[in-house]
Amino acid sequence: MRFLADEGVDGTIVGSIRGNGHDVRWMAEELQGASDDVILEAAVQNARILITEDKDFGELVYRQRLYHRGVVLVRVDGISNEKKGLTSPVPSESTKQNSPERLP
Repeated sequence: MRFLADEGVDGTIVGSIRGNGHDVRWMAEELQGASDDVILEAAVQNARILITEDKDFGELVYRQRLYHRGVVLVRVDGISNEKKGLTSPVPSESTKQNSPERLP
């Protein structure tokens, strides 16, 4: 599948999707600081499904009814910072216990 990942999407997620054989363009590598409407248009023009952690795309897609090829909203709560590639802040033990990890 062909995806366009918003620059806010964690690099670990992008790497995992690429590692599974999918074609992923990542805005953090190509065009940092682009507005949401520019990102959505780039996804449409390149026939890609948008991956984002930004709920603002819901405004564009659902309220303004802008054309899209698909939008995947990613939430990474409960994934350890180590697996995200971060060193701080460290999630509490209760956070780890209450939220199952979703990435290998």
